[in-house]
Amino acid sequence: MDLKRKLARLTGVGPGGKPASRMATLPEPSGEGRAPTGNVADGPGEANTFAPASPPTTVSHEDALLAPVPAEEGAKVEARGDVSLATVRPAPSQPVATSPQVSLAPARPSDPRIESLRRMLADWSERQGQTAARRGPTQPRPPPGPLPVVAQETPHGTVHVSERLLPPDHHHGSAPVAGALDVEGALVARLALHEDLAGVDYQRMLFLDTETTGLAGGTGTVPFLVGLAWFEGRSLRVHQLFLRKLGEEAPMLRVLAARMAQSSCIVTFNGKSFDWPLLRTRFVLNRVKAPAELPHLDLLHCARRVFKHRGAGTRLVHMEEQVLGLRRVDDVDGSLIPDLYFRYLRGGDGASLTPVLEHNANDLLLLAALLGEMVRRFRAGDGTAVPRDEDPRDLLGFASVALRAGDHTRARAFARAATRGSGTVGMEAHALASRLARMAGEPEAAADHLHQALQSARGFQAASLHLELTKLYEHALKDLAAALRHARLSAAAELPEDHRRRIVRLEGRIDRSTRARALDLGARPPRPGP
Repeated sequence: MDLKRKLARLTGVGPGGKPASRMATLPEPSGEGRAPTGNVADGPGEANTFAPASPPTTVSHEDALLAPVPAEEGAKVEARGDVSLATVRPAPSQPVATSPQVSLAPARPSDPRIESLRRMLADWSERQGQTAARRGPTQPRPPPGPLPVVAQETPHGTVHVSERLLPPDHHHGSAPVAGALDVEGALVARLALHEDLAGVDYQRMLFLDTETTGLAGGTGTVPFLVGLAWFEGRSLRVHQLFLRKLGEEAPMLRVLAARMAQSSCIVTFNGKSFDWPLLRTRFVLNRVKAPAELPHLDLLHCARRVFKHRGAGTRLVHMEEQVLGLRRVDDVDGSLIPDLYFRYLRGGDGASLTPVLEHNANDLLLLAALLGEMVRRFRAGDGTAVPRDEDPRDLLGFASVALRAGDHTRARAFARAATRGSGTVGMEAHALASRLARMAGEPEAAADHLHQALQSARGFQAASLHLELTKLYEHALKDLAAALRHARLSAAAELPEDHRRRIVRLEGRIDRSTRARALDLGARPPRPGP
């Protein structure tokens, strides 16, 4: 309840400014020659002197009922709604008795809450005025502009399109957009951990991104903007299909199906989980034949694996800022896009959707630039020297991906380069390099990497490294004393029972080895003298 309603209730003023009190005060008649009168409620038989006819007098409903004003004398009692008020209107031929300033109810004492609320309202009004003064005069809103798309006639019907062609030297941030044409299928397949992408013709790939009426998915979510991009030579054509009104999806979906039929694969960012399942549902609901499934490269999965050590999230705008060094200015927030479209459907300004189309076009350019940049950097681990200016966090990510893809040579090159990092990144890089060295049959190099990792490890991480050194010294390097020394420091990395058995086994092996060595020395014959 706001301050004004509280004040109205405390002062007895009802809605609309009408008095809510059940009692009223009779007005004092004006004019000369007033005669003393009795109360309206005086009983019959008492002498009363009547004045000439006066205006209607308002009294409480209860007093009006008790007043001896017979119906046959023409008195009328009117009640207004559910408010307990009555108006006594004298008949033209019947005067009504009046009395000088007769109060039918005692005066109510002043309520301190009313004064407090009045002060609060005054302070609030003053603050509102100061805020308006600081803002200055309100600028008039620009006149509504046209929708930033044009209608095109296609064999499938009329579609509304926004289109542009970018030259081959166009950059998005630090990366050239045409760099996506220089990727190798084998590297893309390893980077995406998807062998089906190895044989794809990346000259005919299709970049896809949608803007929808919500993020919940399901049949109630509609993609009102389908952004497409493909290469023509080394130029990139951006082709955006706009849904002018709900219920006109079929032509747009048929154009999308025709473009997919000419493409070798689709490239998205979170398209496997959101964009493509949503579009597939729209094909079914609009009774349009869905296109054949194409190989799908989802860069979100690649980005999560490679850039996870940055710790800043893997949203598309994060990739744009941190990998390509581009920060968008005045970009529309994705959470506002559905509301902007609904306003347009209700007759709003079509020009307000221009930032939405620009946002979608930038996402398409980012897909092409990010694909080319990630493959270029992944290519550097092919046995040649990895550039020293690379971020160790990304190098560690590339090493992990290469290891999962079975490319141990590339993984080892990236892991060694990542050991230049500090803190947790350097420690994890040394641990990974140790694992790869052991797989390559180099236990001494593996132990050296683990010892360097221990320099920055603490707690459970240090215990895990000690456990790896225990296994390495026991089985590969055959140094039982070193294995026992590290085993005693690895208690936090394994269950108590397993740890106790490991210690007992190593101590037993050392004891047996010592006795065997002593027996061997005692059994040797003494050397003959000179």
